[in-house]
Amino acid sequence: MVTDIPDTSTRIRKRSVTITGHATSVSLEEAFWQALKNIAKSRGLSLNAQISEIDGARPETKPGNLSSAIRVFVLRNSAP
Repeated sequence: MVTDIPDTSTRIRKRSVTITGHATSVSLEEAFWQALKNIAKSRGLSLNAQISEIDGARPETKPGNLSSAIRVFVLRNSAP
């Protein structure tokens, strides 16, 4: 059963983040930003530190993009 999805959770939001001293921007749906913040908080990490960890865990060839890697991370680390 699919429930109503609030408009705000699907809205794309672009944020500037710092990864290993370099500023970059990441675009994600608001629902993913919120889930990522919650995961980072539960792990005692800042949002930038969590994103840096996700970026560092990607393969050397870095297929796909950082936004995709973050979404997959959130899906794998969210409660069922």
